[in-house]
Amino acid sequence: MIIEELTMPEFIAGLEKTRTVLIPFGATEEHGPHLPLSTDTLHAVEVGRKLATRRPIFIAPPIPYGVCRSTSCHPGTLSIRTETLKALAFDIVSSLYGQGLRHFVLLTGHAGGTHLSALIDVGEELLVRFADCRVAVLTEYMLASREGRGLIETEGDSHAGEIETSRILHSHPQLVKGTAAQEFPAFPPGILVRDKHRCWPGGVWGDPGKASAEKGAQLEGLVVAALGRLIDQLETMEDY
Repeated sequence: MIIEELTMPEFIAGLEKTRTVLIPFGATEEHGPHLPLSTDTLHAVEVGRKLATRRPIFIAPPIPYGVCRSTSCHPGTLSIRTETLKALAFDIVSSLYGQGLRHFVLLTGHAGGTHLSALIDVGEELLVRFADCRVAVLTEYMLASREGRGLIETEGDSHAGEIETSRILHSHPQLVKGTAAQEFPAFPPGILVRDKHRCWPGGVWGDPGKASAEKGAQLEGLVVAALGRLIDQLETMEDY
């Protein structure tokens, strides 16, 4: 059930079927010279929509902005502060809670460490605020890399590489503009860098040349199945 497409009566009827909602978080962020800035948002939205065809679940409107620290200097990246992301997430979940939802899946297509930590912080705050809610926070990449390890050829592939290019080739092929060279950025360990673009000129972390639409279809199916299993656990687990 795609929330923005529902009428009031349809939303009410949906609450009779489920109290679970998936909130897709993404980013507007560079993804090399070949993938759209909306790549992370598209990943999370596509998986949510596919999951909604398999089971009763609400899918909230996506949040297309994230905390993009490593790519903040690259053209096209629009980053927000951690405080902004946390406030957005907290307010959205609080509003959904007020509408009767109780199980919340914060699925982010953007896997930046600072971004993910902010969402986990919010999840912990929500557990304290609402005693009868359950919260899961995870990245799309977490599922794709784990479930698709037998498909992925590039070791350490993570950003605009084999995995993400395959996914977009499958779901939105019209948005893929060719390919890009293999790249693995070289940030100095332990040192904060002001000009991140200098250390990571191409904006790719992995090998887009090994991507294919066929891999993308398989990866998407694996991610949707894994997400379904996680939600089964979330809905049936004992409270801790």
